Amino acid sequence: MAELRTPNKALGKLDLTKPHQFQLPKKQINDGEDVSFFLTSTAYADIMTWLLQLNASMFPKKTSSSYQDWSLDNSTYTFSDTVQKLRSLLEKLGTIIEEAPPDPGPRRFGNISFRKWYEIVESRLPNLLSEALPAEVLNAGKSADGTATAKEELQAYLYGSFGSAQRLDYGTGHELSFLAFLAGIWKLGGFANTEPGLEERGIVIGVVEPYLALIRRLILTYTLEPAGSHGVWGLDDHSFAPYIFGSAQLSPPISSAADIPGEGSLPDAPDPGDVAKVNIVQRERKSNMYFSAIGFIYDVKKGPFWEHSPILFDISGVKAGWAKINKGMLKMYNAEVLSKFPVVQHFPFGSLFRWEKDPTAAEAQKSIHTTSQPARMPPAGQLRDASQRLPMQEGTKAPWATGASAQPMTAAPWASNATAAPPMTAAPWATRGASGATTMPAPARPGAGGVMPPTQAPWARKPGA
Repeated sequence: MAELRTPNKALGKLDLTKPHQFQLPKKQINDGEDVSFFLTSTAYADIMTWLLQLNASMFPKKTSSSYQDWSLDNSTYTFSDTVQKLRSLLEKLGTIIEEAPPDPGPRRFGNISFRKWYEIVESRLPNLLSEALPAEVLNAGKSADGTATAKEELQAYLYGSFGSAQRLDYGTGHELSFLAFLAGIWKLGGFANTEPGLEERGIVIGVVEPYLALIRRLILTYTLEPAGSHGVWGLDDHSFAPYIFGSAQLSPPISSAADIPGEGSLPDAPDPGDVAKVNIVQRERKSNMYFSAIGFIYDVKKGPFWEHSPILFDISGVKAGWAKINKGMLKMYNAEVLSKFPVVQHFPFGSLFRWEKDPTAAEAQKSIHTTSQPARMPPAGQLRDASQRLPMQEGTKAPWATGASAQPMTAAPWASNATAAPPMTAAPWATRGASGATTMPAPARPGAGGVMPPTQAPWARKPGA
């Protein structure tokens, strides 16, 4: 697993003065073994490098006299030309919603009018992309057979970032596709060449946040289902990135990416426990990505926060500050997004994100995330009788349903050395009476021998994690 705190280098850029063979991205992850290979690939290394690069840019910056933080509602930002044009592209995609109003008929799941919106987007996106990015980037080269260009590669990731028109859902895999789209532009030299962190910060505030705003509008308009969600036992039904970048916004100021701390908070930052206070969330969501994501949860869910978002509520009990939360979020992203077959199985690979072994990568460590995956199927015709059939795959079962020794669903190996879930009384909310929060009972879920404790974020409680 890549080092998750300090980016050792920025994501590399292609030398477009030399011939480059582009490829139409295609699916490569078909089983658990492929996930393990992915975690040792150059594509994975590039994705993690890009994520860490963006994350470091959102930490407040030390100045000679004080520090400068980065608020979403700061109107003084000067965005580069590419960032401005990508913002315009997202605005145009938002206006297409008016051309595909939601179907008023009864439905059980997502609104089928999302398919119409998606069809319109597919027809217009090539032209919109040509307007947003420089011609020298989009026409950088072709594949050996002349069928693929840089534009086709980038389009594949942008197409995959709005949700599934077939399943009428949206999830962290689609969010990952958008991050890859931006990383592809970076690799092609499409963003401004500025001092470290400046353009990356413009990308997060000027492009990623408007993208999330568009996605939330699509979810509300077309009632998109969560894609591959753990339901109440997951971090968030749809997104993960805003919790990473938003916690970085509230972390202590740094002088450079090499100074990223593991604990502490920005002076006067809201308390992590404030996510359970609606009035503070409504105030902070205008300036911070973490609270903006929490605010959307309040928009779509009712009831006590601890009940509908127990993982986020668990994390809100962190006493070591927002830097500790940021560190944990990066680890959780690696475990819950990049190491999960249901999430990464749809990620396509081409020349920008290569399906090839990274020669510097260590072998992927075995964990509940890489072992509880669909197994590789034998060649057709080899399953002749019941004795030769594959056993039921562990990846199709809820981890907590297999017995008392199973790890909780979101508990990654980096989070705990224990093989069993922590006792129910260890949940942070069980001792919050002194801080003014209401003590609530744990929501029950089935398990061997009765009721299992709620899924935890163990790093939220262990100072050394």
